[in-house]
Amino acid sequence: MTLRPTAELVGAARAAGTALGAFNVLSLDHAEAVAAGASAAGAPALLQLSQNAIAFRGGPEPLLAACREIAAASPTPLGIHLDHIEDRELVDRVLARAAELGVGSIMFDASTLDYEANVAATREVAERAHEAGVWVEAELGEIGGKDGAHAPGVRTDPGEAAAFVAATGVDALAVAVGSSHAMLDRSARLDIPLIERLAEAVPVPLVLHGSSGVPDDEIARAVAAGIRKVNVGTALNIAWTGALREQLAAQPEAVDPRKYTRAPRAAIGDLVAAFCDVVAPAATPATASIR
Repeated sequence: MTLRPTAELVGAARAAGTALGAFNVLSLDHAEAVAAGASAAGAPALLQLSQNAIAFRGGPEPLLAACREIAAASPTPLGIHLDHIEDRELVDRVLARAAELGVGSIMFDASTLDYEANVAATREVAERAHEAGVWVEAELGEIGGKDGAHAPGVRTDPGEAAAFVAATGVDALAVAVGSSHAMLDRSARLDIPLIERLAEAVPVPLVLHGSSGVPDDEIARAVAAGIRKVNVGTALNIAWTGALREQLAAQPEAVDPRKYTRAPRAAIGDLVAAFCDVVAPAATPATASIR
């Protein structure tokens, strides 16, 4: 069984000076494609479900159960992570069944609150999550692409970040260093010196959100500077949708989804493998297969 705790996977990346790729999952097709891409790269990865994806499906359990089984059958280690969870009731629902559903980590996002309220809410969730054996990521600073706490241009302060981690007991910290959610091109430029200062000041692994909009060379520099988890979402959807449009245009009479979703699944798998090669270049290639 290759379902692994997030703490183990991020810890291994930290020890190796690399990073762990975390890929957003919207459906069974996404989950299988991410697993195949990680296998092709011979790299570990996280299957990552956001609060928005869970809301779209009406609840977390069915897709989490599918991810658990996919991870169990994967030839390379996979973990399951919940991303940008703001709903406290959803936190409780998942923590009550975390071991059963294979959830190894949760990113609790209270970054829209003021600093003191963020600390209080995050500390409470971290304590309960740790009781359930779940690793916790939080966010400080503002990462672009969303409203409120994600306003572009704001950066995480190293001193405040160190104090936040000490006050909350979280296991990882998502930091604002120049990336932005939902970018449709890869033109973001990161503040590498800031990442270095954050890595020196903060005792837990740093997480880069909005990595879809960051060029490969910038991601590689960020990993070298101290980023240990790299989140990718929008880029997968761009790859899927582009390939799907091509297939539907080439097969206008097709009605069986298996005829036109094979290429989109492969496109996600190829992209996941490419990201894995950037964040953990020492991984040993393997063979992927999406059926």
